Amino acid sequence: MLGLLHEIVDFPCYPVHKTTTMIVVRWLKTSVLGLAVAAHPVAMAFTELLPQRKAVRNLLPSINDGCHKTRVQTPHKLRFRGVMSMNPEAVAGSAASIATIISSPSTIFSDFSFSFLGNSINDILNMDQDTAEALAGPFFGASLFPYLAFLYFLNRPENETPKGVTVGFATCLLFVFLTIPAAIAAKLLYGVSLADSDWLHGGAESLLTVTNLITVVAFRQALNAKEQQLDTMPISATSYLPMTWLVVGLTALATVSVAIPAMADPSVHTPYLGGVMDLPVSIEEWGASHPEPENALTIATWIIHISSLVEFLVAMGFCWRWSDAVCNPRWKGLTWGLLPLHSSGITACTYHLFYNQISILVPFQALLTCVGNTTAAYAAYRIARSNGYQIPDSPIVSTFLRALPQEKVNGTQAIVSRQKKSLMGFEDLGDALARDNDFSFLVKLFAGCAAVSYVIKYGEPFLDFPFQANAYLGFAVILIPSMLNAFKWYKRGQDSSFQGWF
Repeated sequence: MLGLLHEIVDFPCYPVHKTTTMIVVRWLKTSVLGLAVAAHPVAMAFTELLPQRKAVRNLLPSINDGCHKTRVQTPHKLRFRGVMSMNPEAVAGSAASIATIISSPSTIFSDFSFSFLGNSINDILNMDQDTAEALAGPFFGASLFPYLAFLYFLNRPENETPKGVTVGFATCLLFVFLTIPAAIAAKLLYGVSLADSDWLHGGAESLLTVTNLITVVAFRQALNAKEQQLDTMPISATSYLPMTWLVVGLTALATVSVAIPAMADPSVHTPYLGGVMDLPVSIEEWGASHPEPENALTIATWIIHISSLVEFLVAMGFCWRWSDAVCNPRWKGLTWGLLPLHSSGITACTYHLFYNQISILVPFQALLTCVGNTTAAYAAYRIARSNGYQIPDSPIVSTFLRALPQEKVNGTQAIVSRQKKSLMGFEDLGDALARDNDFSFLVKLFAGCAAVSYVIKYGEPFLDFPFQANAYLGFAVILIPSMLNAFKWYKRGQDSSFQGWF
């Protein structure tokens, strides 16, 4: 990955002095090392969650007296360090202790009965908020590097990716970097996570909606031109400027939505946009089983989350259709590569569905983000290679990229369906709204997301499960739609006439 970033810095169109390039590369290497160091306390946090960790260690032999620089008393580690420096007595004592454990498993059953495994899993699933955020940090940080690679490969001139689509995906970096001060403000001002302060949370998450919205609109315009075989492509497909200016305008609106309440001395639970779309009645008056918690999302914040999820799903469908439009099946691979990122969005909504009580979902979302950025980068690399991208003549870059499968698609290999119709129903709203213009498309998209948001916000208090921090149920809410989504694309790949289930 460092080699890839080296290539970006030393790109031929932007000459950089070699010394400066090496300084940048060394800085990147230092950053990676710093990330590794930051991950160490995260690993220790996992061990702190194991209530029986000391008892487990007592079962294993202590080899500190017999080796140099060996601190972990586990047989697994003996294979990697300290083995050559151990004296014979230490080896014999370690082997005897291990043999005793293996030959007398009843001692283990009597002491533990493996109950510590169940206890440990429960402890991990019910971790506190601080531990969850500590675990999530390194994953979110590490996910930046593959996302940069994704943007690099996606924007290769060989791909002829619509410029506005590149702008849309790149805007996600703006969301990431502007979310950081919002999270810091929530922690310093109120001592809570960003998700528990609605006015800060809604303002930050609105940038993610901007990202997905730009991607969908630009992709939709380019796709319509391709499928209708127009002589000229829309300007959003050939120039970065239109969607860039739209990003600037929408980002300014998002900034104002946060700046106005910030000047009015807001409290931790000040509603985003003043709760303008919330119903002016108490849900308890309708006979709800539970009062709504203070950290419940407002309708505006729910719409932002739901719309981001739906927009991203539409973008995945557009990638699939773009594959047919340009006769390159590798674009369908990008749909698959984006799947973990869509599941990451489902995880965020599930976390809010349970009123931010299941802390384990925070690092789980971070893990899905890191995995999704990596799979998206690999999918974009396959697209670039299929379009003739040549691996740069650099030892580091060549070593990394040549280890990946080398694939190329030409006119005889690219056998894809030329259908204009893709999936229908809840799987892909892109075709369902294909005949609308951009304005009516966005209005219908907003109206549908608003309807779902009202059902979720005002339907939850009538149910019991959202008020119970059941991690198993939370993971089921994430995994079931994610598996259905994956199976849908699998079916679509096997049968191009498959139109979905609804």
